[in-house]
Amino acid sequence: MKARGAVLSRRSAHTATVTDWKTLKVGERVEVVKYAHVIAAGLIEEVSSSGNVVWLEHSGPGVTEEGKELFMKSDGVTLRRA
Repeated sequence: MKARGAVLSRRSAHTATVTDWKTLKVGERVEVVKYAHVIAAGLIEEVSSSGNVVWLEHSGPGVTEEGKELFMKSDGVTLRRA
């Protein structure tokens, strides 16, 4: 028998935090989270070969600023699939 909480539902598995950014694919939809708040959302434009940097193309409802933004792991942000 598995411990309580050991099995993720489909939804929580899909929205789980991405620890290895190199696994992200161009065009994949993600949310950028910092201090438990979503600070950006959009499509992956590019991932560095080291997997420490991503370019995000902003998209979705409520987007007020069109364009791309760079995020680095060292900024203290996490990514999760949206």
